[in-house]
Amino acid sequence: MSEQAADSASLATGTVRLVIVLGGLSAISPFATDMYAPGLPEIVTSFGTSGTAVQLSLTACLVGLAVGQVVLGPVSDALGRRRLLLAGSGAFAGLSLVCALAPSIAVFEVARLLQGVAGSAGLVIGRAVISDRYAGARAARQLSTLSVIGMTAPVLAPVAGGLLLGVGSWRLVFVALAGAGLLLVAAVWAWVPESLPVERRRRGGVRTVLAAMGPLVRRRALVGNLLVVGCALGALFAYITGSPFVFQDGYGLSPTAYGLVFATNAVGTVLAGVVFGALAGRVRLGILLLGGVAVTVVCALTLVILLGTGSGAFGATWACLFGLTFGFGLVLPASTTLVLALGGDAPGAASGLLGGAQFVLGAAAAPLPGALGRTTALSMACVVLACVLLSALALVALARPWRDEGDGDGQG
Repeated sequence: MSEQAADSASLATGTVRLVIVLGGLSAISPFATDMYAPGLPEIVTSFGTSGTAVQLSLTACLVGLAVGQVVLGPVSDALGRRRLLLAGSGAFAGLSLVCALAPSIAVFEVARLLQGVAGSAGLVIGRAVISDRYAGARAARQLSTLSVIGMTAPVLAPVAGGLLLGVGSWRLVFVALAGAGLLLVAAVWAWVPESLPVERRRRGGVRTVLAAMGPLVRRRALVGNLLVVGCALGALFAYITGSPFVFQDGYGLSPTAYGLVFATNAVGTVLAGVVFGALAGRVRLGILLLGGVAVTVVCALTLVILLGTGSGAFGATWACLFGLTFGFGLVLPASTTLVLALGGDAPGAASGLLGGAQFVLGAAAAPLPGALGRTTALSMACVVLACVLLSALALVALARPWRDEGDGDGQG
């Protein structure tokens, strides 16, 4: 009995370690995108360039994250998980150092693109590892844990970035990201065994594995949910790239104060994740998704009206953006669960499509707040509103979760 207890304790410890490492892999990309946000105005000065050019560095990272997930997700179905996780973490560390030492905006943006590709390995393959090892309710619980970690990362990232900017330049942020990448290499090596044995890998080479995405993109409900979450993420990244200029240049906040504002808004996403976890077993996922999209539309529309009529004081802008992040905290887990359920016959490919749609649309929206030459609160709010309206359109026209319940009541 004592040996069985020891084995159970060892298994539990291994599971905890695995989830911690996978959580770190899921969090590193949000850190890479959000941690340097308080330093965007300083980067403009450092390189002697425009705000739009610096915002494109976020777009470059998001494009890398999108392409990397689309490719690495299904490729890991053929080659296995562990090698790609080690390679991705190591490359992320090296490319973070390149960002820190970049002599020009061009080198910086290329390094950000490649950094995104490397960071995508942890996002897409981490979900696949959970699918390999767990099923049913256990898988749902572990994926929920990863979601909470992933939603907490944006809370901590800008605060950490603001603190680092208080003692050094923006380059210090990327030195810290390089250190985090090295820690993840060590953690994967020690605590993440290969979860996909050779006999379970897809045959026919990488081309055949990538071809598995074809049938998925012909499923209306799946594509609809991809567009719902992708457009919502576009709104979120328009807010991320626009808010440093709005709050620091427009409202006069310091980088540290802005980091606290951003963190408070990100708490809205975490709170929504907690609410989602409490309701998911009792309320249909489609209803939760509908509620999340409705919240984002109402908050974005209210912000545009307030700013357009000259009533957009600091407190009102902050409150509307808090509501936006809360709504996104409902949209993300609901749509993710629906996409993975609808694509359950090809989980690696579905996971890759999910990440690709999110970050392609996020990359497209990221530079738009400054597209006319200067980022203002109203330009940011208009881009955010356009994105959430597209998300609502995709929900109504394609996803229609109230008619096609792909979640199967037990998924929540």
